Amino acid sequence: MRKCIVPVLLACFCTLVSQNAMASDLGLKGLGVSVGMVSPEDIDATFGFGVFADHGFITPEIALESRIDYWSKSEDTGFGEFSLRDIEVSARGKYMFPTSSGRLFPYAGAGLGLHFLNAKVDVPPMDLGGGNVIPGYTAEDSETRLGLDIGGGFQMPVNPKTDFVAEAWYGIVSDVSQFSLRVGMEWALGQ
Repeated sequence: MRKCIVPVLLACFCTLVSQNAMASDLGLKGLGVSVGMVSPEDIDATFGFGVFADHGFITPEIALESRIDYWSKSEDTGFGEFSLRDIEVSARGKYMFPTSSGRLFPYAGAGLGLHFLNAKVDVPPMDLGGGNVIPGYTAEDSETRLGLDIGGGFQMPVNPKTDFVAEAWYGIVSDVSQFSLRVGMEWALGQ
């Protein structure tokens, strides 16, 4: 059942986009990079980075963005080292609030993402004395989970082809929900 959710949601999204394509301004409009702090559930905060693409507007107020974000965190547990890694591929719709200012463009949005999670535990051998040694081992597991992103931020033009972006997002992912604060730069393509 869960494996059917992603294709069905993707088909619905594609249908919605194709129906609005005539009234929209879709295409590859810009590319950007971001860096920031990610705070996964039950794990200390870590550094994250990503790339994103601006695909224009579905409606006059709703922009479409795709992203690839990455973070990893390793911690010493006292008995060995635990590490967790997340690569997220997502699409987000962003409602751009109308403003009279030409310098600050706030937005709020939501989106869906696939999280490619990898967890690994390395336990070194333990010498109990008297020739008794517990052998070390490594265990690793990977899983793909669907997540819901909710957040917002603002864009601020630096020059006619470059925008500064600051945002906060909360990703709801089973057992690995995460809060992120990121800043980045977006460069317009064409024109």
